[in-house]
Amino acid sequence: MTDEDAQAMRRENDYLKRRNAQLQNDVTSLGGQVLRMQQEMERFGGRHPGQAPNPLASGQS
Repeated sequence: MTDEDAQAMRRENDYLKRRNAQLQNDVTSLGGQVLRMQQEMERFGGRHPGQAPNPLASGQS
């Protein structure tokens, strides 16, 4: 391996580390957005997404 090869590998490694950090930040941000959207859905829909509607809660008293 030449010095140029080693430098190229170091540059690529540095780039990949930065890109990985960016992607991890993106995943964290998206996770927060998903949580906020789930909370909004619960607030507006009155139930947790994926939860089956209660057939006994038809609005009749």
